[in-house]
Amino acid sequence: MHCTSPKMVCETKIVADEHDATIPGTKKESIIVSSSQMWTSTPLPAEAATAAADTVVESAGEVESKEPPGRGQDKVFIREFELADHGEVRRIFCEGIMERIPNSAFRGLRQQPQTQFLYAMLTLMCYMVTKSLPLTCCTPFLLMGARYYYSRRVILGYLDCALHTDMEDIQAFYMKPTGSCFWVAVLEGRVVGIVAAQGREDDNTVELRRMSVDQRYRGKGIAKALGRRVLEFAVLNNYSAVVLSTTAVKLAAHKLYESLGFRHTGESQDHTLPGTPRSTLQSLFFQIRYHRYRLQLHEE
Repeated sequence: MHCTSPKMVCETKIVADEHDATIPGTKKESIIVSSSQMWTSTPLPAEAATAAADTVVESAGEVESKEPPGRGQDKVFIREFELADHGEVRRIFCEGIMERIPNSAFRGLRQQPQTQFLYAMLTLMCYMVTKSLPLTCCTPFLLMGARYYYSRRVILGYLDCALHTDMEDIQAFYMKPTGSCFWVAVLEGRVVGIVAAQGREDDNTVELRRMSVDQRYRGKGIAKALGRRVLEFAVLNNYSAVVLSTTAVKLAAHKLYESLGFRHTGESQDHTLPGTPRSTLQSLFFQIRYHRYRLQLHEE
């Protein structure tokens, strides 16, 4: 299932690490700031944002000399996306998305008391109609199987959409447009994490997108370092705020956003992922919460 428009904006995917770390990096537009106090949940005055950006630029040469590409193989550094990274970037992205199938089907049910009640009623109705205890005992497993089937169907449709839009040509979608960028985290010469920033001129905000970390390298603070890179990029480009949206089920993801200074601005139950048509059965067995976050840097 392909999206009709190559510019279709698909939802942000974030795979979070629970541990914090400040990791040096390299990028010509932005360098990781050593002070995490810079990112707060309250708006930054324009003067403070400008001063922070100046500090980042002034420290660029020193940080780059410590972590040039190809050296410091025992440390993680963050650099801009290159064409040679495309295969590894798509692998990390696809693996992160595929994790959402069991998370949405099973873990997500814990956050849906109304759905739990509905499934209990269906199980009870099964017994009342059939008077069969074995069949009634099988009903919960049949319902969970249906949840897994529809979670897989919806998420694979979303993945296909993403792979045929922005993730098909990262260079054209993120690297060429002004105000957007794509970074990779590198450890021991291997790409282990990704994140993107997409500028929005209509409201002078930048969207944090496509953050994901290879599951073998989580717990090292890589996700937080990638998030900070986007925040620095926003400051240097004078954006007023950083926004993101997610359907992440894991609590660790939401803790990560809050630790970076994001504020939860709303959520909705009735949300359709890009590339996934809706149906009655799908609505019965696949429900997600759509969360929106915002970090205000300065007022317009």
